Amino acid sequence: MDLGRIGVWTGALGLMPAAQARSAVEEIEALGFGAIWYPEPVGGKEALSHAALLLGWSERIVVASGIANIWARDAIAMANAARALTDAFPGRFLLGMGASNEVSVPARGHEYSRPFSRMRAYLDAMDEAPYTAPEPEQAVRRILAALGPRMLALAAERSIGAHPYFVPVEHTAFARDIVGSGPVLAPAQTVALSEDRAEVRRVATEHMRFYLARSPYRNSLSRFGWSDADMEDAGSDALLDAIVAWGGVGAIRDRVQAQFDAGADHVCVQPLGAEPDDPQLGALKQLAPALMHA
Repeated sequence: MDLGRIGVWTGALGLMPAAQARSAVEEIEALGFGAIWYPEPVGGKEALSHAALLLGWSERIVVASGIANIWARDAIAMANAARALTDAFPGRFLLGMGASNEVSVPARGHEYSRPFSRMRAYLDAMDEAPYTAPEPEQAVRRILAALGPRMLALAAERSIGAHPYFVPVEHTAFARDIVGSGPVLAPAQTVALSEDRAEVRRVATEHMRFYLARSPYRNSLSRFGWSDADMEDAGSDALLDAIVAWGGVGAIRDRVQAQFDAGADHVCVQPLGAEPDDPQLGALKQLAPALMHA
């Protein structure tokens, strides 16, 4: 599976009508990005059927769930959907999986508890899932959302690697030390193509507020010395700067390079905009040459 160096992480495709989403996918692929990463929000498009749409609308780009929530379907359904997609689109589907958080899981009618144990048992059940259709010629590739040491180690042991989200560059070096040299490390890097701090704060506020209200991300940031005051509401300016790469193309290129220098194999950039259903194609057009040819 060839993820390339740079992918795009976007939730906008799940908020657009199919015809518009298809056009956006075609444009992102034409820009040369290696992968499209997309989330599975509560009330949003179901992750595996969404993957089938994105794969069908494209020709070469890898489609990666970032992430498919393990509380949204049983392990057999997850395993067999991934098998079907891998068979139909060899080398192009990456099953990103995660245990989510204490806000999203109860919203699905489940109790959020012991996410590490839940993930480990879920992987066991996936590995044992029966399948009466033909097995794909290539093995299913999966990657785990991972922030803390135990989940990172599990990602290295039971998948191709880890997909950390909402993390500063320091986390990438920390994660690389844990997963070792072999597994793929594919952090997301939020970006805002603006040199106006007030505008960056405006487009980033809801993003920061959303993740800072969830304990896995707060716990992760605490490991790197961020205080409760830094994580209040939409975060301090210093934390904003650590999470969101902003400024001109050069400043964003430098932050992405810092992720590679810290141990990343693949960086998925997530451009922020004023509207959640805007995939920021204009920003991606400006960033693509600098990021992929650095």
